[in-house]
Amino acid sequence: MKTKYLFLFVLFIVQLSGATETQPHTIQKLETFSKVLGYLEQNYIDSINPEKLVEQAIKGMVSELDPHTTYLTKDEYEQMRVDTSGKFGGIGIELGMNENKELIVIKPMETGPAIHKGVKEGDRILEVNGESTKGWSIIDAVQKLRGPNGSTVKLKLIHETETESFDVELRRTTIYIKSVSHKVLLNEYGYIQVKSFQENTDRDVENAFYKLKKDIEQKKRTMKGLILDLRNNPGGLLDQAVKVTDLFVDHGIIVSTKGRSGTQVDVSYAKKEGTLPELPMVTLINDGTASASEIVAGALQDHLRSTLIGTPSFGKGSVQTIIDLEDGSGLKMTVARYYTPSDRPIQNMGNQPDLYVSYFNYRPEDEYFRRESDLEGSIDTVEIDNKSHKRKGTGTEKILDPQLKASLEYLKTVDRMGSSKKSTNEKK
Repeated sequence: MKTKYLFLFVLFIVQLSGATETQPHTIQKLETFSKVLGYLEQNYIDSINPEKLVEQAIKGMVSELDPHTTYLTKDEYEQMRVDTSGKFGGIGIELGMNENKELIVIKPMETGPAIHKGVKEGDRILEVNGESTKGWSIIDAVQKLRGPNGSTVKLKLIHETETESFDVELRRTTIYIKSVSHKVLLNEYGYIQVKSFQENTDRDVENAFYKLKKDIEQKKRTMKGLILDLRNNPGGLLDQAVKVTDLFVDHGIIVSTKGRSGTQVDVSYAKKEGTLPELPMVTLINDGTASASEIVAGALQDHLRSTLIGTPSFGKGSVQTIIDLEDGSGLKMTVARYYTPSDRPIQNMGNQPDLYVSYFNYRPEDEYFRRESDLEGSIDTVEIDNKSHKRKGTGTEKILDPQLKASLEYLKTVDRMGSSKKSTNEKK
């Protein structure tokens, strides 16, 4: 006999299907589904959990659509809520890539489980749970390494100075992320890194800006430029991306979304109130810059507010909405696409830097990382933590990060051009 759960599931789907042209066919398929589940429950060689089968059936159904439409179990849904609050279940490492496009550990966090199990800076990550990381992007790795607290993940690693690999099993624990960090470079330039867009990121960026300005002015200097680092930022909360952009843009469209048939769904606008003092600005992007961070970069570029330096961004320009289901699970469903202020699509296209600078010594055509367009089932475009080093001292840092170095050189050039123009005007 079919379970009560099954009948409720079928009834829910039939109601959800509504009075569409395909309703008779849909109902017929649902009846077939019901029969198959009933046969399995009654006659399969081993006992089964019909609720688990239904759950997997839903997952299979949505997996046929696109990489970002997913059914979330109760535990997975809870974990997703945790991720946007600035903490998540993880192993406590900062990820990057070396010159051979291999995943490496940039830095193990002092309080995470990785450092206590011997994971070191520079370690190459060969496998995660027995799966090779060859061809993975940083976003791929983040998704595999994060998970519920208490769950385990197995890594195969090689220390930077060794040739023999070793295995380590790590138990995930709560990792707290500080989404915004900042520092003064060369005594006169501000640097703000945004690692993800979570609750209060806009407030943290604003506070960082004024802290940098104050620190520089205390040295009897003037802040001459700002670098906003969005590299390896996988995104996060859309409203925070809009609010962060609004700090630097005082008018016009920030982002628009369009749904089926290109119909306008929503438009977010900048306002003059609360805009930060304008300075020459560079925004750093790479293949790990995705989703909400691409909205920020695209808007700053279109408004000519910031020069983009680095490599093309990931190209995740689709909008997902979350639907709460009665049993505590959730459906994350793609409903629209993002467009920049100039009506440029982000999906599968990404943001192209104004100045291409690789983190390695490659030509642009040689630099390839996995992006949104490479994901199986990626929806079409519709046309309508790298590490920087510095030498201790005052204003004499040796910047080994080539993208950051290029940003500083660019800002210096802008400053020299501005000074030259001012001098010429004074002579007149």
